[in-house]
Amino acid sequence: MKGVLICGGSGTRLRPLTEITNKSLLPVYDRPLIEYPLGTLTRAGITDIVVISGNEHIDQMASYLGSGERFGCKFTYRVQDKPQGIAQALGMAEEFAEGHSVCAILGDNIYFDDLAPAIRSFKSGGHVFLKEVPDAERFGVAEVDAKGRVISIEEKPKKPKSKFAVTGCYVYDKNCFEIIRNLKPSARGEFEITDVSRWYLEKGELAASVLKDEWIDAGTFESLFKAAQMVRARQAKP
Repeated sequence: MKGVLICGGSGTRLRPLTEITNKSLLPVYDRPLIEYPLGTLTRAGITDIVVISGNEHIDQMASYLGSGERFGCKFTYRVQDKPQGIAQALGMAEEFAEGHSVCAILGDNIYFDDLAPAIRSFKSGGHVFLKEVPDAERFGVAEVDAKGRVISIEEKPKKPKSKFAVTGCYVYDKNCFEIIRNLKPSARGEFEITDVSRWYLEKGELAASVLKDEWIDAGTFESLFKAAQMVRARQAKP
């Protein structure tokens, strides 16, 4: 399996901090934000990783991450000239993936659960990670049945069918790239990763895990601050 670290977007919610710095390089307590999703990949044994970022910040990303040697992995870099959604960014990894399954993770997502067992045991289809949140309408939302199986999935619905947000880590087999090539942009002009997951759902090939510990989408001042507090508190525990 190969890793896709998606660090695109303009970081508008974190301006002026992101005017000259990619949000994935902003500090979360004692290290840059990007090291947390990177750690999720490497703990799952994924060491061949492509980093996708915009033109304005790719040099910074490469300068900090380097070849990957100090992180025990190997990095390839791709430039996303125009951000048009997570699915578009993932589609840029097709040549890099070389027919392998991929684990794609957003560069501003922090997981306190250990995702490694689910990622390592992945065989085929798709796998997403869900977290119950009070503001599900801000995210992709998965509706699950009594047995925990996903029965519907929507992108930022005005009236969510559940409180389960689809978080920013997606495990797909090689079919995801063909799906992405045939996607049409949504009403907001983006190629939605939710549409990729829905394809697997309709084929009966989408699995899901519900997170038990904290998950943070560190794309706002409040969530970035909360992330730093949580990391510090956990490091302080004996």
